[in-house]
Amino acid sequence: MRTNLLPYDGIVNYYGRIFDGPASDRFLSLLLNHIDWRNDEAIIFGRKIVTSRKVAWYGSLPFEYTYSKVTKTALPWTKTLLELKSCVEEQTGETFNSCLLNLYHHGGEGMAWHSDGEADLKKNGAIASLSFGAERKFAFKHKATGAKVELVLAHGSLLVMKGTTQAHWLHRLPVTRKIHTPRVNLTFRTIMER
Repeated sequence: MRTNLLPYDGIVNYYGRIFDGPASDRFLSLLLNHIDWRNDEAIIFGRKIVTSRKVAWYGSLPFEYTYSKVTKTALPWTKTLLELKSCVEEQTGETFNSCLLNLYHHGGEGMAWHSDGEADLKKNGAIASLSFGAERKFAFKHKATGAKVELVLAHGSLLVMKGTTQAHWLHRLPVTRKIHTPRVNLTFRTIMER
C-alpha cells in the first residue's frame, strides 16, 4: 500500500523512479524530438496569451479538451507514448485514454496554482504524472485550509493524483532560476466520451 502524501481530502501517491537512468534518458530524448510540440495558448481576461512552455495532446480518439478557454484536439498515440501508457497502467492498475504533455525548457517556466477539474475529465478519476529531465519541486495547496505539501519529482518518476484531490487541492510547478535544463511532464488522463 502506497503512502498518501495528502493529510486529508484527496489521494496522491508518489511511486518514485519507475525507470532507471538510461531508460529515463532514452525516453526524454524521444519525447523532446518526436512529439508535436506547440506553444500553449490561454485566454486570460479576454486576451490571448501564448506561453514559452510547449504542450501536446494525444489520445485514443480525437478527443477535444478545453482548458483556459482554448480547445485542443488529440493526436493519435505515438509508439513511445503507448509504451509509457502501458508502463503507467501496469504500475497503477488504472486505465487512461489520453495524455497532456508539457515541455518546460528551463526552471524559468512553470505552472501557477490550478486544479485539473475540466468537465471533460472523468470525475475523481486518476491522473498519472510522469516526469523526465530536470528534477523540479511540485507543490499542493488545500483550497480551504491553505495546508501545503511539497516534493521533488525525480527523473523517470511517477506521481498519481486521484479521488477528490482536484476538488479540494490546487497544485503547481514553481519557477526557479537554479535549473537550466528541460523537463518533460506527461499527465495521463481519462476523457469521458460524449
